[in-house]
Amino acid sequence: MFTRETMEKQQTWFYVVALFVGAAIGLGTPEWGAALHYTVSPVLAILLYSMFAQIPFLQLKESLSNLRFIVTLLVANFIVVPVVVWLLTLAFPQPPAVLIGVYLVLLTPCIDYVIVFTQLGRGNERLMLAATPILFVIQMVLLPVYLWLFIGKEAAQVMQVGPFVEAFLFLIVIPLLLAILTQVVTKGKAGGERVMNATAWLPVPMMALALIVVVASQIGKVYNDFAVIVDVLPIYIIFLVVMPFISRIVVALFRLDTGAGRAVIFSAGTRNSLVVLPLALALPQEWATIAAAVIVTQTIVELAGELIYIRIVPAVILRDR
Repeated sequence: MFTRETMEKQQTWFYVVALFVGAAIGLGTPEWGAALHYTVSPVLAILLYSMFAQIPFLQLKESLSNLRFIVTLLVANFIVVPVVVWLLTLAFPQPPAVLIGVYLVLLTPCIDYVIVFTQLGRGNERLMLAATPILFVIQMVLLPVYLWLFIGKEAAQVMQVGPFVEAFLFLIVIPLLLAILTQVVTKGKAGGERVMNATAWLPVPMMALALIVVVASQIGKVYNDFAVIVDVLPIYIIFLVVMPFISRIVVALFRLDTGAGRAVIFSAGTRNSLVVLPLALALPQEWATIAAAVIVTQTIVELAGELIYIRIVPAVILRDR
């Protein structure tokens, strides 16, 4: 019998297939890819609602109970990662439109499939799940600050445009509020558990669908901007390579146990591409095209990296004690 747990454990392969399907549609029939552009926003809105619905916002107090883990997680994601990303962009300079895409995606820790990768990498996925509300809130607060610090006035001017605010409202705030409302309304109610179980089936197929429509609609831009993509690949690859080792040092400094330490390592190396993609698409056209292509490229690189992470993190980087 095909269960939700089976689907979640095999979700990486769903995403790999989705990437190939999206690329085939976008490159094989460009007119279909162009048409699918109009489906990106509604599909992302449903995806983000389904993801937010699984975040235990009503258990925020519980997520704060393991303070050592939370502090380590925040240090790794919001102090160490920004420094690493800043150094990488100094080593591999990029034009502003590319930089904003790189910063959008690398400065925001993943809050969804990182939980499954943590589990597959024999980390403490429950701690990771409990920490997702904190990660989400803090990254949304700090992202504009980081962009202002790293790019300056030009980014600040871009971030003030109406479409950006509209995208944030309709693709993040409204799905988030609806997800919290769903949890509040169904809590303790007859049939409430069935409703939440139904929403728990949505993230994987919606993520796969989102990857199909995003890649199909954006792959032409990636192809056309291939020179830009090649230039940004070293940043993504080096980030994936160095972050587990740097995170391992942070974990040792805070003396976390093995399961919690692996959770921090996975969190620091896994980024929030599909949550920030709507924000990139809302940028002015001359920025949006390149920024979106840069973010989609990161997703492709990251999924390949995660297949390696789940093997080397428990076997090499942080072994059982």
